[in-house]
Amino acid sequence: MAGTGLRRPTRPARLISLVPMIDVMLIMLVFFMVTSTYLNLDMIPAVHQQDSPAQAAAPSDAGGTLMIRLGSDGIPVVQGAAVPAGVLSALLAGRLADDPLLQVLVLPSGGATTQALISVMDEAARAGAVRLRVVRLEARP
Repeated sequence: MAGTGLRRPTRPARLISLVPMIDVMLIMLVFFMVTSTYLNLDMIPAVHQQDSPAQAAAPSDAGGTLMIRLGSDGIPVVQGAAVPAGVLSALLAGRLADDPLLQVLVLPSGGATTQALISVMDEAARAGAVRLRVVRLEARP
């Protein structure tokens, strides 16, 4: 009976649980979403750059771009500053006098009322804007 000895039962292999790692990743995701800063759209150049120096010397028929953000409070914001309705008309008229082909981009937030959007569009049309676009950046819930 030399070959028959007592054998110890083998231990099952330990499993690594992924649940704590998933919990930590979700906590980090929420932390980074809450503390992140949002993109300031006034920093994005909306004008096309010229490809060659010859094109840069030629007058451009594309015109410039003016971005008007419309917050949930209904107040238009141009280049980071809130603009009252009367001042917006004068600003648009002045810019369109300098550049008749100025493209006006209206960027309404999800909380902006339809009336505020229509008011800004009417101001732009009264000022003489012929290139007016409304761009919605947020998806609807």
